Amino acid sequence: MDSGETGATVDLRRRLPGRGAWLHPDPECWKLAIKRRAVGRALPGVVNVGGVEAFAANELPLVADPDIRT
Repeated sequence: MDSGETGATVDLRRRLPGRGAWLHPDPECWKLAIKRRAVGRALPGVVNVGGVEAFAANELPLVADPDIRT
């Protein structure tokens, strides 16, 4: 169910419309940004950062590892 909140989405291909914010692909940078609530400040109006948090926890380690990139 859609809560009606504005959310942030991770767009690895940088193709989605709308405003974006860039963050270094280092898991420590993401942890710090989430801890400091930097996503909401970089993207005013964004309330739900659950997708960003889930990406940082589950998929970012794969993206950040240069040995895994294709």
